[in-house]
Amino acid sequence: MLKHGILGLLNYGSMTGYDIVHIFKDSLSYFWQAQTSQIYRELQTIKKNGWATDETVPQDGKPDKKVFTITESGKEELKRWLTEDGVEFGLKSPLMMKTFFRGELSIDENIDYFEKLQNESYAFAYKMTSAPTETEKYATLIHDPMKALYWKMTMEYGMMYSKMYRQWIENCIKQLEELKYENPDN
Repeated sequence: MLKHGILGLLNYGSMTGYDIVHIFKDSLSYFWQAQTSQIYRELQTIKKNGWATDETVPQDGKPDKKVFTITESGKEELKRWLTEDGVEFGLKSPLMMKTFFRGELSIDENIDYFEKLQNESYAFAYKMTSAPTETEKYATLIHDPMKALYWKMTMEYGMMYSKMYRQWIENCIKQLEELKYENPDN
């Protein structure tokens, strides 16, 4: 899936790995997490598959940069992926797996756990406040309102999901605190 996200970005124009990482963090990271190393690894796979080429561009006083360009084969793969049936809506969540088995730990340990999640979720929500600006910035670069509309839709999904996630965490903490009050020995 990550390789198709990278192909989608390259479809907008040629980019360096550095460019892709930063655009990814400004846009796709609201609903898809990837480490910088994963992005660079996928770029090599994309190149190996013939979906992109790279060109080394010399720079004065700086290391040479490698610019990736999507190929016709890469555009065909992106379209194939976009039109394939069977979008999976299922959940595979390490967070839910851990939550399911948290009964093995004390109430205090679990309250601490959910409070850490809460802090992380507030940090993510704060980051989301820049999403509309980032979407507008990239929309002006490609001059295509239809593509910007789909970016807006995914950003709204990320914001709604983030809100639901924070509410869920707050509910978990509330239930644990009530349980602790009712059973102080746990």
